[in-house]
Amino acid sequence: MATKISARNLSFFYGSHQALFDNCLDIEERRVTAVIGPSGCGKSTHLRIYNRIFELYRDQRASGELLIDGVNILDPQIDVLELRRKVGMIFQKPTPFPMSVFENIAYALKLHFKLPRKELQQRVEQALRAASLWDEVKDKLKNSGLALSGGQQQRLCIARAIAVEPEILLMDEPTSAIDPVATLKIEELMLDLKEKYTIVVVTHNMQQAARVSDNTAFFFKGHIIEDGPTARIFTNPKQKKTEEYITGRFG
Repeated sequence: MATKISARNLSFFYGSHQALFDNCLDIEERRVTAVIGPSGCGKSTHLRIYNRIFELYRDQRASGELLIDGVNILDPQIDVLELRRKVGMIFQKPTPFPMSVFENIAYALKLHFKLPRKELQQRVEQALRAASLWDEVKDKLKNSGLALSGGQQQRLCIARAIAVEPEILLMDEPTSAIDPVATLKIEELMLDLKEKYTIVVVTHNMQQAARVSDNTAFFFKGHIIEDGPTARIFTNPKQKKTEEYITGRFG
């Protein structure tokens, strides 16, 4: 498979504190890559470099290279708005805007495109269908997105992300705040979406990583200890630390 994202000696600092150390990782196009490891190991920090969302906070900086389609997105010349259109992000806690279901999707579209009303309506419907949510909300489009269930809110956020036609979807613990039935729907959705998108999912749930991902990267104390096909990482890890984590000896 073609490589979509390449981290090259990627390090990250919160002020003077170094959180990531020389991360090197290749992420294949249109595959689900799971990022696993114990709490505080740098999983989410690593993910937040991919769309430079860390720049919204003071005293945070990345060094090294993060290549998307061969272009270093840490270059100061990069258009960050365009980068964030290309690299959508789903957070741990669903984050619908305090507006209607329809406007949640339309707002994102209006930010990036000038669309006639009819096309806007079509694109909203397409995004909700792609997120397996249309049938549940088609009669509630004027209702607040905040009135949906937790699982529906998370799928609304996924619909909002994919409405602007990204190429990459980042998911940071996307099911940790929702119930098991809603979790299953999100996992099924990930498997559908990888036909169009490159997906990177941070998860503390190793069963989830085993179910949904093609490749897995194991993080420990800011270092990438091992990465490779999920089946091999889970059944025949090369590093002792990976084996100890997978078998539950720590974490």
